[in-house]
Amino acid sequence: MSDVPLLSVENVHSYYGTSHILHGISTVLDVGVTAVVGRNGMGKTTLVRTIMGLVPARNGSILLKGQPIEHLKPYEIASLGVGYVPQGRELFRSLTVDEHFDLVPQRDNEGDWNRERIYELFPRLRERFRQRASSLSGGEQQMLAIGRALVTNPILLIMDEPSEGLAPVILDQLIATYQVLTNSGMSIFLVEQNLRTATALAQNVSVMISGTIVATVDAEAMMHDREIRERYLGIRA
Repeated sequence: MSDVPLLSVENVHSYYGTSHILHGISTVLDVGVTAVVGRNGMGKTTLVRTIMGLVPARNGSILLKGQPIEHLKPYEIASLGVGYVPQGRELFRSLTVDEHFDLVPQRDNEGDWNRERIYELFPRLRERFRQRASSLSGGEQQMLAIGRALVTNPILLIMDEPSEGLAPVILDQLIATYQVLTNSGMSIFLVEQNLRTATALAQNVSVMISGTIVATVDAEAMMHDREIRERYLGIRA
């Protein structure tokens, strides 16, 4: 087994124009799930967009299996095996479910995530394969966004706020799906505001405040200890 982590983010700084958003972020994902939590506006989306090459890293390094990727273009990073489920899903509203899979280039590897397996994972999508994305519910759109990323056969799935706007019953179904993925060997880098999603999947969660990771906390303690939640996230309930 290799000692090189799957993903390593080391002292990364990112900007939007002159606004300094990420202040020396460092985090590592080997296998399983790494979760980063924080309130809105803390830099979580900028972090995943920087990893994906959508926002340039001004300083620091991002390594995928030891290979620097911080200067690569998004499509080059995707071709190395990074699947991306963006915040808000970013689907093509006028295209059908099935047409979304026609647009995705598949990596030339031994992965077996194909259209049929996506439909097995999400039977609801099979039922709606001729429907346009604009007619799907929020949960169905999230399934499609995940399926679109999986069909590229990634070694790493990056997910940005996947629980956003979903009803609790749909969220429970998707959490079960994420657990199926991790049990199959998929590694997930998850950024979330929803603590229930993050703590259901990861053993530890890293807390982001104002563009820095200030602590890594046991997931069970974060979920059940009110003092910890208030200290790091300002949540008093």
